[in-house]
Amino acid sequence: MPSADVDRTAEIGSGSTVWHLAQVREGAVLGTGCIIGRGAYVGPDVRLGDNVKLQNYALVYEPARLEDGVFIGPAAVLTNDMYPRSVDPGGTLKRGGDWEAQGVLVREGAAVGARAVIVAGVTVGRWSLIAAGAVVTRDVPDFALVAGVPARRVKWVGRAGVPLVEDPAQRSVATGSRRWVCPDTGARYIETDETLAEVVP
Repeated sequence: MPSADVDRTAEIGSGSTVWHLAQVREGAVLGTGCIIGRGAYVGPDVRLGDNVKLQNYALVYEPARLEDGVFIGPAAVLTNDMYPRSVDPGGTLKRGGDWEAQGVLVREGAAVGARAVIVAGVTVGRWSLIAAGAVVTRDVPDFALVAGVPARRVKWVGRAGVPLVEDPAQRSVATGSRRWVCPDTGARYIETDETLAEVVP
């Protein structure tokens, strides 16, 4: 869109769209088929995979990395400063070289709900789901649904984003593992030691 601010050094993949008032900073890379919504911000050298969606007014600060198929909801924020200050202890305004940016890594297929905040340095696992308004202060496991302030895992979800249903008949007493099924797709998963993995047919 003509009103978008896309730096000339940014790389925009084929079929990607940058909407009104969005800003894509220098050195940022967008894969193919991405959608950057109205007023969204993509910081310098941020990397987006293919088919990533940033909804309106989402803020993604450098050096974040978003893998293929990631969804960032409206007004969500991916931060990059663990100990933010405007000035140093002497009262001098801090500049870019006065602190170390720590990016957020969002793995394949993960989704971040509206107005969620992800703290600098956190990794969001594959196909996980961050609830709207959550504040994520630690790494999120693959397929976890996390909610709250600070965010905690409340359920497991599959690739479809639908909460999984436990299959009690499949519970293994010997190993302590639990088995889950997606009510939408029928895909099966196994939970062991607070991690979830897909069962390959």
